Amino acid sequence: MSETTKETGLRLAPNIADPDGFYAELIALHEGLPREDSEALNARLVLVLANHVGDREVLRAAFAAARLQGPPTT
Repeated sequence: MSETTKETGLRLAPNIADPDGFYAELIALHEGLPREDSEALNARLVLVLANHVGDREVLRAAFAAARLQGPPTT
């Protein structure tokens, strides 16, 4: 997968300052929540961020990129 899609400009290369800190905040956001509430939180977060992006082509490219990544392997 390329680092940026040419059609939409979706960034796929790392682009978050302090990614470890971001991940820690994301995990902390879910602390103490039952699974159902955690999943609902994730859904709300996706919708908030999608609204911020606003561009349907970029969002479609993000859907495709996320689907290609597949579930984590152990």
